[in-house]
Amino acid sequence: MGQNGELFKPDAMEEKGERARMASFIGAMAIADLVKSTLGPKGMDKILQSTGRGHSVTVTNDGATILKSLHVDNPAAKVLVDISKVQDDEVGDGTTSVVVLAGELLREAEKLVALKIHPMTIIAGYRMAAECARNALEAGVRNHKDDLERFRSDLVNIAMTTLSSKILSQDKVHFANLAVDAVLRLKGSSNMESIQIIKKCGGALKDSFLDEGFILDKKIGVGQPKRIENAKILVANTAMDTDKVKIYGARVRVDAMSKVAEIEAAEKIKMKNKVEKIVAHGINCFVNRQLIYNYPEELFADAGIMAIEHADFDGIERLALVTGGEITSTFNDPENVKLGHCKLIEEIMIGEDRLIHFSGVALGEACTIVLRGASSHVLDEAERSLHDALCVLVATVQDSRVIWGGGWPEFLMARRVEELGRKTPGKKSLAIDAFATALRAIPTTIADNAGLDSADLVSQLRAAHSEDGSRAGIDVISGEVGDMEKLGIYEAFKVKQAVLLSATEASEMILRVDEIIKCAPRQREDRM
Repeated sequence: MGQNGELFKPDAMEEKGERARMASFIGAMAIADLVKSTLGPKGMDKILQSTGRGHSVTVTNDGATILKSLHVDNPAAKVLVDISKVQDDEVGDGTTSVVVLAGELLREAEKLVALKIHPMTIIAGYRMAAECARNALEAGVRNHKDDLERFRSDLVNIAMTTLSSKILSQDKVHFANLAVDAVLRLKGSSNMESIQIIKKCGGALKDSFLDEGFILDKKIGVGQPKRIENAKILVANTAMDTDKVKIYGARVRVDAMSKVAEIEAAEKIKMKNKVEKIVAHGINCFVNRQLIYNYPEELFADAGIMAIEHADFDGIERLALVTGGEITSTFNDPENVKLGHCKLIEEIMIGEDRLIHFSGVALGEACTIVLRGASSHVLDEAERSLHDALCVLVATVQDSRVIWGGGWPEFLMARRVEELGRKTPGKKSLAIDAFATALRAIPTTIADNAGLDSADLVSQLRAAHSEDGSRAGIDVISGEVGDMEKLGIYEAFKVKQAVLLSATEASEMILRVDEIIKCAPRQREDRM
């Protein structure tokens, strides 16, 4: 085909065969090693500092948050960043595990490629091993959906396992019960919009609480009622600040000051008519997405209506949802406007701040979790941790299968995969054995991160799992092999299955690569 320069533009880059494969393996393993130290109950945190204005700082050990913040140049590393995002969106937890497992699968594949085993043979072996591991995982599940008391206990244990590797681990019993109460209020629904999280600096993390109802982080207008029973709420997104001359990009020429006064008077009349149309809906609470200026606020106060301004879009969307209303922009047809309803609106105090509390809302599932903490960084990480727990619980309510945690599933799958490897003839058996080794890397990493002797613990676990029905896993608190059922270390089947399948698919995709082509950068045209 000729030299590179004849086929591609001069600045284009091309890597072929072995070099392309090595670049992919190294990029993916580097990403896995980056987040590996955050895995497990004793995992460490990372500080992420932005280069933008203010140099904002994030302190986290959430795999998806760390990888989202990275600007990665290696294409294979980008694949791992993507699977972490998908894992976060799909089930909320396991974002670090999926990247670590994919990295270990590629590490083992690299050794096999060095032994001159073809990548397609490795992929075929990995596929057989993944199917075998998934079947082993399904065989080990427990399901208590019909026994509500035991199912709630399972949910609390899953929430505690999820939170044990987060900042909330010290108060995990409190937060696990809080998250389970919030999710069970959804009555099987997966609409997490009904659960609102508000962060307020001050107090300790254990001062956080669940409130039945909706809390809006805004203030009630001056001179308006501070408490309303049997509220009829109009949620709107409309301009309530046109009582001042506001004509952009235009000049108003007048020959006397009296003309300016006439324009202002006309604007006031227009605003008064608008307020009268709103009042005609028979409401006693008006919540607006935009600002409400002094004059309309005064008119609402005269009419005895509570007016709340500048409720951010997320706030009014959720408020409309939980009160059963719809967001309105025009007020000419009161008959077709759907108002929101709730039993009581009142002003409450949390710390030093005043907030508006809506109780007895139309959507009975609605609730608000108020997080308290020492600083905004602590609260941000607490919110991420709680969000992960809520996502896992919602997924478990829909698919109620539960497995034990603490490295138990990985050893169960590894044992079944090794048995398959012994029965499989040819080079595929090497790939199947490599898959089992990669699976055991997750409990090994958990033990290493806890400062334990991973080689000793892993050999003890292998011996324990040689018998059927073993419940052995790593207890990082005591530093020994423990019974996962007695310790209450449970995980959601859906999370573990997603980790297994996503990591296998990602490693398979990277293994298929035999050429990397980077386009030439686009040249700026010289316009001089």
